[in-house]
Amino acid sequence: MGDDQPDYTMRERVGSRWDKARLQVLLNANRMALTGVVTVGMFVSFLLLGAATPFRQYMLTMGPTRYMFQALVGALITGVTLVVTIAQLVLSQEIGPLGGQRERMSDAMSFRGDVEESFGSISPPEPEAFLQALIANSREKAEAFRDAVDGTANGDLQEDVDQFTDHLADHADIVVEKLDGKTFGEYAVVEAALDYNYAEKIYQARRVRDRYGDDLSEDERRALVDLLHVLSFFGPAREYIKNLYFQWELVDLSRNIIYTTIPALVVTGSMAIYLSPSMFQGSTLGISDLVWVTSAGVTAGFVPFVLLSTYILRLATIAKRTLAIGPFILRDSERSSDIEWE
Repeated sequence: MGDDQPDYTMRERVGSRWDKARLQVLLNANRMALTGVVTVGMFVSFLLLGAATPFRQYMLTMGPTRYMFQALVGALITGVTLVVTIAQLVLSQEIGPLGGQRERMSDAMSFRGDVEESFGSISPPEPEAFLQALIANSREKAEAFRDAVDGTANGDLQEDVDQFTDHLADHADIVVEKLDGKTFGEYAVVEAALDYNYAEKIYQARRVRDRYGDDLSEDERRALVDLLHVLSFFGPAREYIKNLYFQWELVDLSRNIIYTTIPALVVTGSMAIYLSPSMFQGSTLGISDLVWVTSAGVTAGFVPFVLLSTYILRLATIAKRTLAIGPFILRDSERSSDIEWE
């Protein structure tokens, strides 16, 4: 095994500084704040472009704004239809016959029963606390495996298990602390779940079993199986909580788009009907007031689409980073740099 500093979080496992910054924007940034930043950037761009052209004369000869605002009105109405479709998609997951709902309940209780058998106690009902309990239990199982191996005559086995267990325990402590005080619905819960790269831990535990299987006693082998067992629970638990978070975000997205679409329709509709080249004859900061008003109107029409883009970017990024379940590592950045065997 190597001696490099372990990478405990998803951002630390990403290679370049640019990738870290991009991940910060795609995942961690507040969606409303990101929408505001992009919207302001669009407004400034429209404003500067309008200031660089004879905009009033252009309106007199070409009349582009009327067509622009008419197109925006149509696009916004279509966008509301898209929102209704998204809402129906979310609701379709909750609508079903009694038998289907009973099967969902049975599956959920069966999974909890399996987890609680490993815990030896009742599992927490809150998603974030449930993840905390799973991660803390994996730490306990790893330490139990190390204690079982402690004092073995095989020095290589002892060294590998010590390093593997130290890494898992340190990582588990960090993620459990990140989950502390968080509430489901916050991205921080999903972020912590993504940080805990359980697939790499399953892989390393299975490599220990493969390499030293003949040297393990019955107690040591049982302790390793218990560790693999609890790590295997984390995958479906994370996927289920991720899916719940997706539904939560899509509901919020639908509601926020409707909130922004209604005023956007009022602004763009008013511009399409009433705006004319003879209006707003003054200037502010050396830029025609007509340019200011038109730029603000166009930007208002794009707000729902920017909001949709920011939400979908986060959800798509999460989906891409969680495509595999189990001991599959799809990208180099998902593999910790501190555990490598020759």
